Amino acid sequence: MAESSAEPRVLLLNGPNLNLLGSRDPRQYGSVTLAGIERRVQALGAELGAAVECAQSNHEGVLVEQVHRARELDGVVFNPGAFAHYSIALRDAIDAVDAPCVEVHISNVYAREEFRHTSVTAPVCQGYIAGCGPAGYELGLRAVLARIEERRFL
Repeated sequence: MAESSAEPRVLLLNGPNLNLLGSRDPRQYGSVTLAGIERRVQALGAELGAAVECAQSNHEGVLVEQVHRARELDGVVFNPGAFAHYSIALRDAIDAVDAPCVEVHISNVYAREEFRHTSVTAPVCQGYIAGCGPAGYELGLRAVLARIEERRFL
């Protein structure tokens, strides 16, 4: 975890196909783009006194490396997309990093196909948010900042 500073540093990380937000299945994901979500979360971070860095990849190994990079940060808000349901590599990466991680999904995965009802990454995260639409990312940032603050008193 990063050294304690006045301004927590948080990684907003998005997995496969989330670069298509705004045009991909608007009934499930709405019309907001990933860039729009990133702007909203960065603005909220600034309002709350946190720096938010953003990254997205469709490649599992790149996401693993981004999670590893979080060892230098204070926390992670992560939408692993479909990788949540089967990526043991991402699960192990999250588990190996001391920074708190909150998993976010735009859609209510429990109202969708049964294979989406299980997340292999959620058990090693400190929080889980699903079905709140793009606002879930803002909730995720608030949750990870709360976890960071709790750690300062331990």
